[in-house]
Amino acid sequence: MSEKKMSSSRKHNLKSLMLSIAKGLLEAEKTEAEAERKRYMEENCPALSLPGSVQDLQELCKKLHQQIDKVDEERYDLQAKAEKADKEIEDLKIKVIDLKGKFKKPALRKVRMSADAMLQALLGSKHKVSMDLRANLKQVKKEVKEEPLEAVGDWRKNIEDKAGMDGRKKMFETEG
Repeated sequence: MSEKKMSSSRKHNLKSLMLSIAKGLLEAEKTEAEAERKRYMEENCPALSLPGSVQDLQELCKKLHQQIDKVDEERYDLQAKAEKADKEIEDLKIKVIDLKGKFKKPALRKVRMSADAMLQALLGSKHKVSMDLRANLKQVKKEVKEEPLEAVGDWRKNIEDKAGMDGRKKMFETEG
């Protein structure tokens, strides 16, 4: 089945529609983040009411300093966690690259080439090499070995001869 190609006006129309939808989603996300920030600030930072006496003012400052220290500790912990996660991500990316290998293997195709042409391509045009394989082979003459046939006799007698220490001695003498 052949797919129909989309006209450029249709592509442009779809692209502008997707961009407008994405813009609306981004605006909604932005307003939601702002509302979340406002809610968090109202929860954690109540409206400031300054007391009249110096004693109450000093207690308020101590309380605020304790809260600041607590928030700083949380921020530091979260920052350390984020840095650790970033480092782990980088390490994993490096491992993935190493496992994949840096190079794509090219698709191999069949090439019809004679042995002479292949050697010339490997060694370069300076070296003249002929691929007469039969000339390089060693000439081997077949030798026919004739082994003396042992007298075929009673096999029980042969075993009895080799039994015991005398038989062992005979075995070694016949082999050597």
